[in-house]
Parts: sequence; structure tokens; C-alpha cells
Amino acid sequence: MTYDYVIVGAGTAGCLLANRLSADPSVNVLLVEAGGRDDYFWIRAPLGLPYLLGNPRFDWCYQSEPEPGANGRRFPVPRGKVLGGSSSINAMCYIRGHRRDFDEWREAGNAGWGWDEVLPYFKRFEDFPRGADEAHGAGGELHVSAPPPRWEILEAVRAATVELGMPQTDDHNRGDNEGCGYFHFYTRNGARWSAADAFLRPAMKRPNLTVMTGAHVARLKVDGGRASGVVFRTGGEQRSIEARREVVLAAGAIGSPQLLQLSGIGPASLLKEHGIDVIHHLPGVGENMQDHWQIRCTYRVRNTVTLNDWVTNPLRKYAMGAAWLFARRGPMCAPPPQLCAFTRSDAAQELPNLQYHFTPASSQRAGGPLDAFPGFSCGIAVVRPAGAGHVRIRSRDPHEPPAILHNFLADAASQRVAVDAIRLTRRLVASRALARFAPQEQLPGERCASDEEILAYARSTVWTVFHQSCTCRMGRDAMAVVDERLRVRGVAGLRVVDASVMPSVVRGNTNAAAMMIAEKGAEMIRADAR
Repeated sequence: MTYDYVIVGAGTAGCLLANRLSADPSVNVLLVEAGGRDDYFWIRAPLGLPYLLGNPRFDWCYQSEPEPGANGRRFPVPRGKVLGGSSSINAMCYIRGHRRDFDEWREAGNAGWGWDEVLPYFKRFEDFPRGADEAHGAGGELHVSAPPPRWEILEAVRAATVELGMPQTDDHNRGDNEGCGYFHFYTRNGARWSAADAFLRPAMKRPNLTVMTGAHVARLKVDGGRASGVVFRTGGEQRSIEARREVVLAAGAIGSPQLLQLSGIGPASLLKEHGIDVIHHLPGVGENMQDHWQIRCTYRVRNTVTLNDWVTNPLRKYAMGAAWLFARRGPMCAPPPQLCAFTRSDAAQELPNLQYHFTPASSQRAGGPLDAFPGFSCGIAVVRPAGAGHVRIRSRDPHEPPAILHNFLADAASQRVAVDAIRLTRRLVASRALARFAPQEQLPGERCASDEEILAYARSTVWTVFHQSCTCRMGRDAMAVVDERLRVRGVAGLRVVDASVMPSVVRGNTNAAAMMIAEKGAEMIRADAR
């Protein structure tokens, strides 16, 4: 079995790559995915996240290593294992990042990756609800929906941000994302619109594209310093595929470095420890992992209806389900986080370092059963993390999950941000705009008052926003894994095209940036083949 291009991973980047590379009828393309198809009711329903995260049918269900800054806790690390990858199980929030994020990539020596240079690639795949302008595209495959119907409690929260002096915005994606406004989402006609929906399904009609599901890639084949194919298992059999032109890794910030290490490309000491022959010593593979970490505040309220009332009341719950099922209307048309605010934990921050996800619902734990009373929650993501972690194989077994360490709250700067973020949230909730709802803090609770008590709460509850990135980062220094054309350093015919190549994580949700990387990467692949 021989193809011109073999793409490993049918996630966000892989689906777009398969579409763009197979647009050339003179080449044939194979897309290999370990997971299965995305034909599941709760993938389509935007409110279906609790049925997806932690579901081994669609989620790799990774666990972190014991986190030193989080009381040695291990917490879930969700990653999509299905067509569409994490775009099929995430919260569908369309956020590009801040223009400064991309300019910093360029300033680090990655030519062509500044904001003005990557913006055309964002616009190319976008179908923005207000049409095309200098910042947005129209007619692309990715349908971006307008903000959902307003909840009274979220309108009050937005008014509270005005009282605190936060800027207001109706679009976080024009370069400067600071301010409070409603999310835009990857939805279409009230349903999830994943990378598989947008890019892969239309391309699957082409005779030169083959999509293989249930195929777990075990290692890359490298001959004479060149990637020549992949070895994978499917249906209990081991099989091999050749690539005439390139092998492209799009397995994500955990899967791509894991596969490189299993193939003998990575830190020599790690590979030797697990009895793997060193094909190419590349010390940065799996290192420098960055992710956004999150803590939560939840509140009980009065004199209003929240999502809690819809889900915990049987009549309302069935009415909500019927409205979505038959008319694609009602509360099920939007994911739980709906109002977004980018702001600063303190005045000394040069740019926003916090991203609030305001949800018209509350629960005792993230993803757990909703409270029986009206409530709302504030997920506070730190989008400029100070620390970095790693992804490292535990053995030469491709089915054994790697060791994933984040190092959340391991440094004094992060600890200060956690305390400041909770205190900022309390000032917000104490505003006049929310007074008539009489918000009562449930988490962390009013008895959590001192800096030490707030930090203890943060350590006991901090968790990933599953925006892992930077584990095969782009750059020119000794720890860089790929160059500015996403070619793996020292191995010909091999690229990494996914969120792992980010030099530093963007300030915001990473899914849109991963699509941009794939759009730009596909253009580079086709140009280099000429």
C-alpha cells in the first residue's frame, strides 16, 4: 500500500490537511485515525459535552502525572479519539488568540508566522456570520455561528464587567481579544460543526482520498534519514504503508511527540531508557508542553432561570430536548460556556492573562451533575501560563499512554495569579448589576478568605482546559523540533502540522489556531512538492 501523502491523525489539523492535499487529483492521500466514526447523537448536540469527555469511545482518557503544584493530584486530560479529534468533543469556542501571540512566534525566528501573515489563512477557511471584512472571511468551510440567545444572568454578568471597567466587544477575533462579549461557536443550524463536518466529509467524495479508522499507528518507518511510511495495527493485524512524498503527523500535542519518540526520534536518553534505537537525537520532542489551567467559582442565585432549572426539571428537560431534536432551537443549541471575557489579573500585566468562561449553570465539580437550584459559574483560565511540562513515553508499547506533566501552580507567579483571579471574580460578583440576583458563593465558598486558603482551594481544584501545545515546537534553537516550514529537523520527508508546533501557546482556545497551522502547512507541503 503506497500513497503520496500519509497523514496520521484525523483531528482538527488532519481533517483540513486531508481536504487541501487531496484537492490535487494527481496525488493520492491516506488519512489514518486510531478512533472511530463521529456518528453519535451527543457529538452533534452542543450541550452534550458531559457525554463525550471521559467517554473512552471518543476520548483517549489520558491522566496527568501527579502534579507537584496541585497537591500531587492526577487529573483527566481529554483528547479526541474520533473523526474530527478534539473538535468533535470540545466546547466549540471560536477564539484565534491575540495578535501579539503570533508576532512573538515571528520574532522568535519563525518567518511568516506573524499576525498579519497568518490572518489570511484564518480567513481562508472561515464562514463568518457577518460576512467578509478586513479581519474575517466568508464562504469558507468552517461555519462560525452568531452568539446564542441571551440568558438574563449572563446579561447581568456582562453589565458587571462594565462596572469593573472591562472593555466590551462583539468580536474577540480581530487581533486584540481584550474585553467581554459573547463567544462565537463552531456550530451550524444549532448543531456542532467539527473539522470532520467542515473539511473531511466533503473531501471523502474524492477518489484520491482514503480514510482509515480504527488504525493505531505504532511507529514511523525511517530509511536512510527519510520517513518512508508508517506501521500500524488494525483489526488485530500489523500492517505497513509507504509514503512516496511525505508523512505528516497531525496527532496533536500528545500523540505527535509520543509517535516520534516511539520511532526513535527524540531525546536520546529517554529512548535508550526504553530500549528504542536512536534514529535521530532531537531533545525538544515532548518537552516545553504548555497548556491553559483553570479554576472555578460557582454561585447560587435567585429571581431568575438558569440552565440548572432546565436540566433538573423533567418537564423543562424534555421540552428542551424536543426543541433541539425537531427544530434545532432552545438551550441545547449552545455549549455551556457562552460569555467570554479576556482581562488582566492585575494592572502590571502587559496583555490579558485571564480568560473567563461564564456559564448559566453551576455544579459541584466541572462536568458533574448540575445543582438543583439556579446558579452560574465562572471558569477562569490562565492563558499566559508561566510553567511548562512534558510528554514522555513510559515504554516502547504504542498502546501505553505517555507520562503527561503540566506543572500547574508550581511557581510563585502562577500562585499569585490564582489568588488575584479569585479576588477579581469576587469583586465582579459583588457589583450592583448582580445585586438583585443575590449571588451566594458556593465554590470556593465564603469561608475561603485568606490568600493561603484561596491558594489551597486552587491547588485542590486546578485542572486542564485541554489546550496542550508546544511539544514539537517550531524554532531555530537546540530544543526546536520543526523549522518554520514545519519540517522535522534532521529527518527528511516528515512534518508535524498540529498544535504541538506552536512556539508558545496562544492567549485563548487553541482549536482555531490549529486549523490555521494546518491551512498554512498544507500550502507549504504543496509548494515544496513542485
